[in-house]
Amino acid sequence: MGYKKRLLVLDDEPDIGEFVRDVAIESGFDALVSNSPEAFPSIYSNDIDVVVLDLMMPGIDGVEIIRFLAERGSNSSLVLMSGYNAGVLHSAQELASEHGLHVLGSLTKPIRYDDLERLLADAPALQMTRRKSEANLLEKPGVEELRAAIGNGEILPYYQPQLDIASRALTGVEALVRWAHPQRGLLPAGLILELANRANLLGDLTNCVLHQSLVQCRQWLEAGLKTKISINMSAEQFKDLELPSVLEDQLRNHHLDPAQIVLEVTESALMQELAKSLDTLTRLRMKGIALSIDDFGTGYSSLVQLHRIPFSEMKIDRSFVGNALVDDEALAIVKITIMLGHELGMKVVAEGIETQRTWDLLEELGCDSAQGYFIAKPMPGNQLLSWFHSRSS
Repeated sequence: MGYKKRLLVLDDEPDIGEFVRDVAIESGFDALVSNSPEAFPSIYSNDIDVVVLDLMMPGIDGVEIIRFLAERGSNSSLVLMSGYNAGVLHSAQELASEHGLHVLGSLTKPIRYDDLERLLADAPALQMTRRKSEANLLEKPGVEELRAAIGNGEILPYYQPQLDIASRALTGVEALVRWAHPQRGLLPAGLILELANRANLLGDLTNCVLHQSLVQCRQWLEAGLKTKISINMSAEQFKDLELPSVLEDQLRNHHLDPAQIVLEVTESALMQELAKSLDTLTRLRMKGIALSIDDFGTGYSSLVQLHRIPFSEMKIDRSFVGNALVDDEALAIVKITIMLGHELGMKVVAEGIETQRTWDLLEELGCDSAQGYFIAKPMPGNQLLSWFHSRSS
């Protein structure tokens, strides 16, 4: 018999606790209910996969329980509930994430069966999570390995398609870094960027991805596919006043139209030495290269950046897109971002589309383009060409 995930509900209202327990059991969990926050520390154990937690309880409240779980080093996933205020619920979710806890999502009371079932379906089994974490710790490569990998061709871009929401046509791809490690297999972007940051290798890493992306773009063009490639750039590169001329030469050498390249930069990355960055960014736009503000809404001075920098595109962060169906504040941010982008003459791209319902919502809101697992996972360049032709046939 396989491993059965365990769930613990903490809510001072017995009816709600029983409702959550029943949904969890129907979803394949072993589920327990507690109506006493004071008793939670003695009931909770480290083999609980999911804790469903009401924030507003007498005596000990949900925020105190979050603090307890953080201090305990809990690996349990969290679902937060509240009937009080969506803003408080959102803040508690952010607090839990800052504490390093895994939050599946939040629900506003009265809770809908479908919303709870959907969150529980995304809950990882704790045994599997622990095994993966332990394996990652054992297998984590070092800085020198990354330095060597950049030089010997182990660093590769994978490409995730972006579709026009209205027409379903391919409008571009985002180049996402991967590491084809000879012993550890394909390693993800998060690990690579962490090591690159530590070793001051972000510039070398980006140049590696940029060069391969330009080569790939030319190969696609020769095979009959003309599309844009979005490439994530480090803040350091935008301080380089020679970047516009160097990139112009590279595009000319590969016989590519500057309009085929989109350079992505996060808001926070531009806060350092803004004068140099503005010089470089303005000249890039003058040369016909598009600029995208990535993870919009997660930085510290979004509107200031939009006013100062000649962006042509903004990308709505996946944290807002993924929660827009269940979180009124996230939905409001998505709506306002789309309206703002269009008022400023920018194309708006939504990241992290994972369901038809999310796609339908963004179509209704008038978002321009989308990317995410609902469309396709990131893939090597030759596979993307096959994927494109299979959609066209």
